[in-house]
Amino acid sequence: MSGKIIIVEDDPFSQEFYLLLFDKRGYNPIIEEDGDKLFKEIEDGNVDLIIMDINLRNTYFKGDKIDGVKLSSIIKQNPKFSHIPILLITAYSDSIVENKYFEESLADDYIIKPITDFNKLLNKVEGLIKR
Repeated sequence: MSGKIIIVEDDPFSQEFYLLLFDKRGYNPIIEEDGDKLFKEIEDGNVDLIIMDINLRNTYFKGDKIDGVKLSSIIKQNPKFSHIPILLITAYSDSIVENKYFEESLADDYIIKPITDFNKLLNKVEGLIKR
C-alpha cells in the first residue's frame, strides 16, 4: 500500500491500535495530538488521509483547546488542505449525523467506536485514499 496517514488521537491504547493496524497494512501511520504540530505535518505534504477522533481531551491549536469536529472543519476550510480526506472516529452512536457533528466537521466519512470490524475500518480508509 504505502501512504501517509495522520491519526489525531489522544488515547494511548487507541494510538497503539492504529499504529499496529496501519503499519501491518503497509501504511506510514503518524500519531499527532497537538493541533499546531498537525498543521506542520500537513504542510510538509504527502498526507493521504487524516483519521480524527472527535473527543480530544489534550489537543490545542494556537493556544486554545480544540475538539476533532472543529479541527477537521479548519483543515477542510483551508484550500491548501481541503483535498485531504478526513475520517472521523467517534464514540457517539449513529446520532452523530442527527447531532450535526459530521456536517459541522466537513469530514468525508465517519466510523463509530468501539471498532470491532477491522475490515470495515480498513475498507473505509482504502476507499478514502483511492478517491
